[in-house]
Amino acid sequence: MKITEIRCAGLRGATPEGGWSNELRPEDCVHTLIAVHTDEGLVGLGSVFTNDALVRAALAVLEPLYRGENALEPERVSEKLHQHMFWLGRGGAITHTISGIDIALWDLLGKAAGQPVGRLLGGRYRDRVQPYASLLMDEPSKLKEHLLSVKSQGFRAFKIGWGPFGRHSASLDEAIVRAAREAVGEDSRLMVDAGGSDAYWTNGYKWALNTAKMLENYNVYWFEEPLNPDAIEDYALLREHSPVAIAGGEVLTRRQSFQPWLEARAFDIVQPDVTKVGGISEERRIAWMAHDHGVRFIPHGWNTAVGLAADLQLASAFPDTDLVEYLTGSPFIDEIAIGGWQLDGDGMLAIPSSPGLGLELDRDAVIEYSGVTNLF
Repeated sequence: MKITEIRCAGLRGATPEGGWSNELRPEDCVHTLIAVHTDEGLVGLGSVFTNDALVRAALAVLEPLYRGENALEPERVSEKLHQHMFWLGRGGAITHTISGIDIALWDLLGKAAGQPVGRLLGGRYRDRVQPYASLLMDEPSKLKEHLLSVKSQGFRAFKIGWGPFGRHSASLDEAIVRAAREAVGEDSRLMVDAGGSDAYWTNGYKWALNTAKMLENYNVYWFEEPLNPDAIEDYALLREHSPVAIAGGEVLTRRQSFQPWLEARAFDIVQPDVTKVGGISEERRIAWMAHDHGVRFIPHGWNTAVGLAADLQLASAFPDTDLVEYLTGSPFIDEIAIGGWQLDGDGMLAIPSSPGLGLELDRDAVIEYSGVTNLF
C-alpha cells in the first residue's frame, strides 16, 4: 500500500480561546487535519497543532520523501522524514506536520490490519479511561459557574488553566482555586495549569514553590507548566521540593528533546502532545522512556477529535496512563466526529476497539469548519 497524496484542512470559525496573552479569535487557525491517501483507496486521519499555511508549506517540503512510501510502516516512514529534516527544521512546523502524517499512518495500519492502534502498539491495558475536562480559568464566580455546568455533563476530573492565574496576585490565585474546589467537590480530581509557556512568562522558582504549597491545601492533583518551558534546572528543583506533582512538556518536540528532562527528573508527569511531538511513533518512545525513569505519561490534548482519538489509543497501551485531556466546548472535538463522545456512568470514555484510531469524521462538519470539500 503506497502513499499517493497527503491533503490538509485548517479548522476555522469556532477556534476556542487559548488563554494566551495574544488571544485567539474564532477565525484563527491553529489546528489542521491531515488525510493520507493511498493507492488502495484507504485513507488515514491525522491532526497537527499548527495553522494550515505552515502545514501546506511543510507538506510541500516533505512530499518527495513521502510520496510512494509504504503506508503500512509508520515508524520507519516518520523516522525517514525526521532524519531528512535536520537542516531544514527540527521541531516547529516541520515536526508538527510529521506528527499528523504519523498519526494518519498508524490509523492506516490499524485499518489494514483490522486492529485498534493500541493493540498494534503492543497491547491494551484498558478499554476505557477517565477524561479530565480542560477549561480556562476566569474570575472565581464565573469559573465556579462554568465548572458546575461541566460537572453536570458527567466529568469527575478537571483541569483549570491560564487566564488570570499567576498574572495578578497570590490572593486572586487562591480565590480561583478555592472556587474551583468548591465547584467540583472533594471527590473529584482537580489540576491547575499556570500556562508558563505563554509569551513573556515572568514567574520564577520561588513563585512556583509558594504556589505549589498553596495548591496542596486544596488537594490539587498536579501543577502544570509553572515555569518557563526552558527552565530545566528550576523544574528539577521544583519537582524535588513541591508538595504536589509537577507536570509539563507540551511544548517539547521529538524524543531527543525529552531525554534531558527525564534524566534530570524535572517532571513527575510528562505531557507530550501527539499533534506536535512527532506523532504516535515518537510519543510512545517518550512514554516508555518516562516509564523507565519513574515518570508518569499523561498526554497533552488541547487539539481536535483526531488528537483525542490518538490519545485514547495511546492511553490503552500504557499501564499507568489513566487520564486523557478533554478540551470542553470545542466543536473541533465535539462536532467533527461522527457519533461524538459519550461519558459512561462512571465519568469514563470508552477506548474504541474498531480498526485504526476508531474514529470517523463527519464530512459536513469538516467542510463547515475548513471549507475543504475533498479532505478524505
